[in-house]
Amino acid sequence: MTTSRWAVRSGRGSAARVITGIGVLFAVIEVVYILMILFGANKANSFFHFISSLAEPLALFFPGLFSIHNYNLAVIVNYGLAAVFWLVVAGFIARLVSR
Repeated sequence: MTTSRWAVRSGRGSAARVITGIGVLFAVIEVVYILMILFGANKANSFFHFISSLAEPLALFFPGLFSIHNYNLAVIVNYGLAAVFWLVVAGFIARLVSR
């Protein structure tokens, strides 16, 4: 008796994993931006510009949602909420797709 090592998987499971991966990638970009701000990265650096150009549009409406006088805390709260948003939305969409 031979057994097949390759299992056939549905496309819905693969699509759900891709959607979850994209959500995680967006959240990681937000977290990297937060860490670069907190650790005082050189804003003239091209890598900082690259991450900033990705993180700011991905943050959607969250920057400025809470007006906190401490700049570092404002970045943590606003961009952190955007990261959590992407994880929750991607998880929700992945769950809908996998059904």
